[in-house]
Amino acid sequence: MADANALAAAFTEYAIWSLNRSEVQIGHCLGRLSEEQMQQRGGDHENSIVNLLLHLDGNIRQWVLHGVAGQEDVRQREQEFDLSPKLSGREAFSQLQGTLAACREAFAAVSADRLLEIIDPQPSGSYRFPTVMAASARAFGHLEYHTGQIILLTKQIAATDLDLTIPRKR
Repeated sequence: MADANALAAAFTEYAIWSLNRSEVQIGHCLGRLSEEQMQQRGGDHENSIVNLLLHLDGNIRQWVLHGVAGQEDVRQREQEFDLSPKLSGREAFSQLQGTLAACREAFAAVSADRLLEIIDPQPSGSYRFPTVMAASARAFGHLEYHTGQIILLTKQIAATDLDLTIPRKR
């Protein structure tokens, strides 16, 4: 059985890989869209890509930078879903990139001893008192989930395949 440090290193490696992968995929999508397209929504009940970027930034910041790294909780969840966001798509992505960079640093600093530490990153939420490992897994899982939504919306809006993996013959 691997020792705790090897386990922590493997977990950290995956966490950082996941953050990087989502960031690259989102950036690829945004490179295909105009600002107007990033703001597009099918109705007031749907999120635009900008909303998803703001939501990811707020959520990841709260769960990782606040919960794991101990920074102040500055999340303003309601603003993530404004029908007319204050930031452009490019600004929202730049903000998310800064958060993801800080998260990579936070994950790199997590020791094996801390992985099982109990934290409370979202006191108003329904998932209270996870371990650092569980909170981190939830955060990058959430990022991957919404990255998939951004990919799907981009394919629909741009009406094209994005070739995010091996190019396929059609």
